[in-house]
Amino acid sequence: MNKRLDISVIILTYNEEIHIRRCLDKISPYVKDIFIVDSYSTDRTLEMANEYSNVTIMQNKWVNYATQFNWALDHSPINTEWVMRLDADEYLTKELIEELYAKFPFVDEHVNGIVLPLRRVFLGRVIRKGMNQVKLLRIFRYGKARSEIRLMDEHIQLLEGTCVEFKEEFADDNLNNLSWWTQKHVGYAIREAVDLLDIEFNLTGNNVDYNNQISKQASLKRSLKYRYAKKPLFWRSFIYFCYRYFLKLGFMEGKEGFLWHFLQGWWYRTLVDAKVFEIKKECGEDRTKIKRHLRDNYGINIE
Repeated sequence: MNKRLDISVIILTYNEEIHIRRCLDKISPYVKDIFIVDSYSTDRTLEMANEYSNVTIMQNKWVNYATQFNWALDHSPINTEWVMRLDADEYLTKELIEELYAKFPFVDEHVNGIVLPLRRVFLGRVIRKGMNQVKLLRIFRYGKARSEIRLMDEHIQLLEGTCVEFKEEFADDNLNNLSWWTQKHVGYAIREAVDLLDIEFNLTGNNVDYNNQISKQASLKRSLKYRYAKKPLFWRSFIYFCYRYFLKLGFMEGKEGFLWHFLQGWWYRTLVDAKVFEIKKECGEDRTKIKRHLRDNYGINIE
């Protein structure tokens, strides 16, 4: 594995000193270039990143994830055939690195995207039970993909060509505490609520956007969200938790599994429903009022 893979990795950061060294240690020796696109961190993130010879640091004001990632694609001096999206709290497993070395030389020329399985780690425990295997398009030929512009659930979208799936996983393992986790999901809740309101009232006029150029699982996930959005408020989050925790055997993952499925599968989705309920109570089903409410109260502009 002495020769580095012909891959540029894009990592978006803001105050990631808790994660950045682990992330870079596990990827820097194996890829040609890494581009850190930072949103003006105030901790030691950039100081740590500067220790790696193949890391280039750029800074850009944060708008949202999709806009920042596409900005990185447009402004990074990428000279490799392939690009990988990676978050600072994610890393490649040893098995995935070995698979990349073994399979990369033999990828068909018509394949422009590579889908990778996600390993979910919560409070130090790998969560297997209670959820289907998540697979995400994370590697693509440069110039052949962009990020969708969405408030939530944005995916890498191929502009042309097809995808293949690799077997080995990359890991999502956030090291922050539960106070940080819950606060972050409070922020997520309004964007998720807007996504569900868009499905119900077609606020954007373009909410049916299944696309065969995103991964099959991403398309399936989105279709399931459309079905979920049609279910009754509050009951849907309760049923979703029961489905994950009991029918999908989430209870077998111990205390960490209970917290994961309760917080992410019930508490968070109940909070989203509370936001939807609050907005509907204020605006009824008037699309114009809902858009005005979102703009005036949350700074979310929907054209």
